[in-house]
Amino acid sequence: MGQPEIESLATAIGVSVPVLRFLLCFVATIPVSLFHRVAPGVTGRHLYAAVSGAVLSYLSFGFSSNLHFLVPMLLGYASMLLCRKYCGIITFFSAFGYLIGCHVYYMSGDAWKEGGIDATGALMVITLKIISCVINYNDGLLKEANLREAQKKNRLEKLPSLIEYFGYCLCCGSHFAGPVYEMKDYLEWTERRGIWKASEKGSPSPYGATLRAILQAAVCMGLYLYLAPNYPLSRFSEPIYQEWGFWKRLSYQYMSGFTARWKYYFIWSISEASLTVSGLGFSGWTDSSPHKPRWDRAKNVDILGVELAKSSVQLPLVWNIQVSTWLRHYVYERLVQNGQKAGFFQLLATQIVSAVWHGLYPGYIIFFAQSALFIAGSRVIYRWQRATSMALFKKILVFLNFAYTLLVLNYSCVGFLVLSLDETRAAYESVYFIGTILPIELIFLGKMIEPAKPARSKARKEQ
Repeated sequence: MGQPEIESLATAIGVSVPVLRFLLCFVATIPVSLFHRVAPGVTGRHLYAAVSGAVLSYLSFGFSSNLHFLVPMLLGYASMLLCRKYCGIITFFSAFGYLIGCHVYYMSGDAWKEGGIDATGALMVITLKIISCVINYNDGLLKEANLREAQKKNRLEKLPSLIEYFGYCLCCGSHFAGPVYEMKDYLEWTERRGIWKASEKGSPSPYGATLRAILQAAVCMGLYLYLAPNYPLSRFSEPIYQEWGFWKRLSYQYMSGFTARWKYYFIWSISEASLTVSGLGFSGWTDSSPHKPRWDRAKNVDILGVELAKSSVQLPLVWNIQVSTWLRHYVYERLVQNGQKAGFFQLLATQIVSAVWHGLYPGYIIFFAQSALFIAGSRVIYRWQRATSMALFKKILVFLNFAYTLLVLNYSCVGFLVLSLDETRAAYESVYFIGTILPIELIFLGKMIEPAKPARSKARKEQ
């Protein structure tokens, strides 16, 4: 497709030429991943994964993108090679430091708001993959008795070869938008070991799950293209927005967040299709009869789970699922001392790491700090819900937690969308900071009204 054809197509669908080029390469990850299934031999599969990912990056972002990816990739590998005892902490800060530098230099958030795109988003995914690989190699030195289950499962006792490492980082363009997966899973998939080993259950067919993901992507993109013109982010800074009443401003915030999420649903559905068709998305067989394949490793979002979440605590389990899992295993759990329980500090620190990973825009920092608050507030309602024995009151609290999650999520995500401090503050102020004040009040009420703990037997029954 020549430049004139690309420009006319970009104009027709209302995106910039760089975004269209990215979308074409992004959708191309599906057939590219399909052909990985027939790459000859283990080394051939590693080479195909690395080269196809590098070529897709070049076609999408230009030659400089692969140079940017090489810097943290080589830093991570060098730390494993030269300083295994401290390679995890070295790589965590050096890879994050390089990513932050790119965020600041390219100011990608501004480009994305204006319809542009660069390789920073892909670098975000590669950064997490590098850090998890290096930390798991670091964990290989530790005694298994002192490790959590996730550490035992993912730790690496042997240094991956350079081609294995490059294949893992760049595999078939999966670094464009994730999902993040573990080096150990990548190696077993490539070498057809573990759950990918041929068994009496047969070889799982990915085509049905892939088609479902593609159809889901088409629906999500259709809804986004339909809704987006009606709910532009520019409306928040227009005089007409300030003329509206409280409820109309609040409903517009909800619709802005609702609309924006369909774009992410589309992106993650394409990623799911790509990882599924390659076979890497396979996560085992169900216990049902007959056995059915599960593709959880490829799943990065549960759309109904997000839109109908009964509690804010559920959101990390259904939104950007694999990154949430990464944050739990490599930040949240590792901040908890042995014998102690996680608290608000670990939650806040994890959300701040997530904010910095996205970029240094005030809107990101505010959103993720705010999300720590609204999750804590939702936990208070849930504690009250579990403590009451009155069926009607329990149902009321379930509904209140659902309504609270709906309100605070869509209020908070305005900061994630508009990014600047002034726009975020103005949007929050327009609804009297209701989504900030409400979680804080709930946290204080939770301290004052501490419900009686349910009996152990009752708690087990409810679980």
